[in-house]
Amino acid sequence: MTSDPLAPLVDIVIPTYNRAHLIAGAIRAALDQSWWNIRVTVIDDASTDATADAVQPFVADPRFNYIRLSQNLGTANAKNAGLLLTAGDAVTFHDSDDIPHRDKVLHQVRVLTAQDIGADACLNWKLANKEAGQRLEVSAALTHHELILPDGRRVEIRRDLSLLDDVFPNLQMGAQVPGEWTHINSGLFRSDVFRRLGGFEDCIEEDREFRNRLILNGEVIWIVPELLLTKIETPDSLTQSAVSDYDSARRKADRQKVWAKVEDWRQNGRVKSVPVDIPTLGISHVSRPVLLARRDMPAMPETSARVERILTSAPVTEMAAQ
Repeated sequence: MTSDPLAPLVDIVIPTYNRAHLIAGAIRAALDQSWWNIRVTVIDDASTDATADAVQPFVADPRFNYIRLSQNLGTANAKNAGLLLTAGDAVTFHDSDDIPHRDKVLHQVRVLTAQDIGADACLNWKLANKEAGQRLEVSAALTHHELILPDGRRVEIRRDLSLLDDVFPNLQMGAQVPGEWTHINSGLFRSDVFRRLGGFEDCIEEDREFRNRLILNGEVIWIVPELLLTKIETPDSLTQSAVSDYDSARRKADRQKVWAKVEDWRQNGRVKSVPVDIPTLGISHVSRPVLLARRDMPAMPETSARVERILTSAPVTEMAAQ
């Protein structure tokens, strides 16, 4: 992490698309986090609404950066763009309709910086390429959350076993909503996790696939039991839309990709890293170019070249603070 391992710089990345009516609340909640060492980066996935206007009240804050992509890349690659253009010691992703508890990041940082977590000898640590008794470094701190559904129901997401649903589905219990594993979405991840494992797979099951890659490659995951995030489902959310809900053809096809990787793990004992591949990556605006930096993680050659061009030309596209 940093020269001070107990004070990591945390990137809060907010990917967004046509959420002008929500984005200000998400930014404010991120900037108001009680953990002091943060940067908040909005990745605008080429929105066609008034998102650029909605972020203007925040562009004067030295901790905030607004990056508008030159073309729509989809959620997974918007997250990847956020990874490639930031370089903090740890990263968390907040959706534009998330409402995080003020202490969410603080709780997660405390877990990632803990110095007294050990591999208890009663567990079979060899399966995770660890040795009994060694000190463990937590790779990802997840948190329980609540979900507000379009019909007004409030559902608490506390099923830790759901982290294993693609590997051991026989362990699962009844759930009020499908996909209760989604608390991976707002986890706090050490930056070196992305150096080892790559970025997000370009699909709408990107969080699910990344979760599996973490688990199956032996990364240490800690779950904070408190409800530290409220996720609000709207009729146009990906999980509610008819073209991308849990029963949609698109999501079913992506699940097959996810499950194929689990089969590879059963055969080979590891899941391959995913180099970021965005050959068309470009930005049309950046509010604070000085905050742009390249994260150390695998990317395809054309993607790396695109990032370098962005880093060297970004000041030309700087947006004046208003």
